Amino acid sequence: MKKIRHILLLLAALTLPITFSVGQTPPRVLTLEDAIAVAQSQSPDALTSRQTFRSSFWEYKSFRASYLPSMAASANLPEFRRDFNQYQNPDGSYSYLQQQYLSVNGDLSVSQRLGFSGGTIYATSSLGRLDNVPFTDSTYSYNSTPIFVGISQPIFKFNAYRWDRKIQPLQYDQAKKKYLEDLEQISITATNYFFNLLSAQIEKKIALTNLSNYDTLFRIAKGRYQLGKIAENELLSLELNFLRAQADVENAGIGLDMALFRFRSYLRIRDTIPIKLIPPTAISFFKVSPVDAVGYAKTNSSAYMDFERRMLVAERDVRQAKMDGRFDAELNAGYGLSQTAVYNEVTKVSPVVGDAYKNPLESQQLSLALTIPIYDWGVARGRIKVAEAQQEIVRNEVEQEMLDFERNAYIKVLQFNMQENLIRIAAKSDTVARKTYEVVKGRYLIGKPVTILELNDAQVNTDNSEKNFYSSLLLYWRSYYELRKMTLFDFRQSKPLQFNIKDISM
Repeated sequence: MKKIRHILLLLAALTLPITFSVGQTPPRVLTLEDAIAVAQSQSPDALTSRQTFRSSFWEYKSFRASYLPSMAASANLPEFRRDFNQYQNPDGSYSYLQQQYLSVNGDLSVSQRLGFSGGTIYATSSLGRLDNVPFTDSTYSYNSTPIFVGISQPIFKFNAYRWDRKIQPLQYDQAKKKYLEDLEQISITATNYFFNLLSAQIEKKIALTNLSNYDTLFRIAKGRYQLGKIAENELLSLELNFLRAQADVENAGIGLDMALFRFRSYLRIRDTIPIKLIPPTAISFFKVSPVDAVGYAKTNSSAYMDFERRMLVAERDVRQAKMDGRFDAELNAGYGLSQTAVYNEVTKVSPVVGDAYKNPLESQQLSLALTIPIYDWGVARGRIKVAEAQQEIVRNEVEQEMLDFERNAYIKVLQFNMQENLIRIAAKSDTVARKTYEVVKGRYLIGKPVTILELNDAQVNTDNSEKNFYSSLLLYWRSYYELRKMTLFDFRQSKPLQFNIKDISM
């Protein structure tokens, strides 16, 4: 293990030296962890994920608040009405009398939902004044209800509150898991951009190295050709390689600029400071148990919570279909005090507000409303059958998706466990290819018999081996973050992934 790590660090040091001349702006040096931290902080995906979670957070807060007592005040300031009312005269005839009045009233109410039963309890207090027009001391009155307490309770009605108490907390937990998964997806995306830029930098370095090598070989070949030691076709082949190397440098420069633009764009880096990436070669390899990983995935994944939520929603819809449109009853009961203060004809005293609260009278309310469907032509039965069919569809889909999820999780763990061996092979291949090229090049420089085909093959193998090494690094880190996203578990530190809600400004 130490030998492999030494090889990886040596390769990184050889391939990407960090140098800058005096007077130049020092480059911004970024590791993979640095790039991921920046992406999780300010990338477009990070901003969207935070807003999505905030929406779920406040939706859940609103749900919780809906089960707390609510207080409301209302007022009518004022209401003017003019009516024609019919009256029967002593002789049996009818006449109409115009009435004009102005009313002012207000009330204060407190209510509380009963989640377990679907009912509501409430308490109200109100005060009003009624003035007949034209205004006189004897044409107004006060009416008060100091307190009235009541309950409204459906007996057989579908209780949506009861199901919300099951589904909403689960949905909020799913949103928290989804946010963590989004962060890991940002890590995966940032890793892709990081290695795209890293590969572009390597391509540029390889192109410059090859240009330097072919420039040296071409100059040596021209001298040997003038001495008659090599044929013209060998000289032309080296010249062609030299020209191709020049074109490769230009193409690599364009590719580097494009990769750098995409990298800056995703990380929202607005300055123009040069960027130098440090290859993430310091890897502490470890193995993951497929059984443990699948268990963590089933416990932590938002997908499994979504499976449970979908089953609950389907069960709720069936229950609602069975309850709606059937026999129903609603009980309303209440008790309160009320009083009215009017003009006293005996003492000729006009009423005041306080009179409406003296010696209040009791008032009671009790009612039982029944709804009895007689015949609906099979509408209710059809809704039940549709809901049951949808529930069966959801059950079958969830069962299949659970099987697929577990299988994919198992396969991803196996793929991750292979990465150590793949990196070892890639590192060894790169070392061998580099040494082989140096040997072939050295033999050519000292005049030993080496064909241009052998020289080209050695150079191509060296370039491809170095690219394959960094491709294997990309596969390792991408597989690592995919494993974290799937399980929401940090296997390096043996603890579940978490986040602090306070870190997300609400």
